[in-house]
Formats: sequence, structure tokens, C-alpha cells
Amino acid sequence: LRCIDVPRVSELCHEHGALVCIDSTFSTPCNMRPITLGADLVIHSATKYLAGHNDVLAGCIAGKTEHIEKVRQFHNVLGGVIDPHASYMLIRGMKTLGVRVARQNDNALRIARFLEAHPKIEKVHYPGLESHPEHEIAKRQMDGFGGVVSFEVKGGLWDAAKLIDSVRLPYIAPSLGGVDSLIEQPTVVSYWDQGPEKRAELGIKDNLIRFALGIEEYEDIEADMAQALDLL
Repeated sequence: LRCIDVPRVSELCHEHGALVCIDSTFSTPCNMRPITLGADLVIHSATKYLAGHNDVLAGCIAGKTEHIEKVRQFHNVLGGVIDPHASYMLIRGMKTLGVRVARQNDNALRIARFLEAHPKIEKVHYPGLESHPEHEIAKRQMDGFGGVVSFEVKGGLWDAAKLIDSVRLPYIAPSLGGVDSLIEQPTVVSYWDQGPEKRAELGIKDNLIRFALGIEEYEDIEADMAQALDLL
């Protein structure tokens, strides 16, 4: 979970005549608005936080009309139109976006601090922590730090697997942004098709776990994680 300096990257790209497109799915418009920071286009996997209930497949792009019109023309050729019911569910989900993201921000920051202080955790990756390498950048350009926490357990592949099998509250799935907490082991789920060398290049270790926080009561989330860690 890294953060780029959007204003600086935008400045460098514009100096060379390049457009800047930011995938802001993880941050959501509630936490960061890249166009106000200098980006030209912003994309979201609306499947995630915007819809918010793990039941829609959709995406969106925002930017100046001159850029969006080019995308629209290309889209008209390729197709890929969201169906009416999915559109309705996306609109429904966006009505509660602010409330959900605020709760997920809070849950993520609190569990990140809990994990960072736990003796069985080797490292926590979350931009809201002072220990994160881009914490100052995140503070400057974000209103909240998002609902996803990655962390490394002490041990290896099977220790991480045991922790995931021991939690009771989150579902085991590679998505994020819904009201339900989701947990996964990237090595064997979202990056299973990458070899060890490629995973190492991307910073995906065998003991890495990704935890996408939902809107459950924080005390329940922490208690569940604590009992699972006790089993390691």
C-alpha cells in the first residue's frame, strides 16, 4: 500500500505533455480527489467502495469533457454497458458512501495500530501509520487513509494461512470496499499466477495478508483478530 505524490507526478507529466490518470478506487472520492490535485482523469472500480455491497460489477471514469469524449467514442465501439439493475444498485450504494467510508477509515486505522503493536506481527502497511514511508504525502492529499490494511505475520506461508483460517468475522475473498470485511493471502489468491521472482519484485511476501475492513463494530473486529493471533 504505497502513496504517490499526485501534485508532483502531475507536474512532471504535464511538463512533458502527458496526461495523468489516477486509479482512485482505494481512496474513494471521500478521501481524495485527484483532479483537484492536478490529475486529468480519475478511474474507479465502482464494484468496490462506490457500490459498497459486493454485488455489482461496474467502473467509471471522470475528467474534463475533452478527454471523456474520446473515451466515450472508444467505449461506443467496444460496448460494455452496465445493466439497469446494476445501475440502480450503484446509485443506491453511493447514497451511503460517505457514512461507510468514514467507518471503514476508522476501523482500518484502529486495527492497523493494534496489529503494529502486536508481537506476532512483523510489519504493517497502512498510510495512516506514522511508520508508513509515504505517511506525510498521504496526510497532505487525503482526508482519510482508506479501509485496506496489509500486514506481514511473523513466520511464512503457512503461518499466514493459519491466521486467515482462524478468523471468524471476515470472508476470505480478494475484493474490497463492501460493508463486509474481507481477508486474503495475496500469494495464493490474487497473485497465485505470478512466480516467486515476480511476487518478490512487487513486494508480495508469502507471509503477507490483505485485510479490507467493512463496517462491523471495531471491537468485534479486534477481538476476532486477537483470538486468531493467539492460535499462532
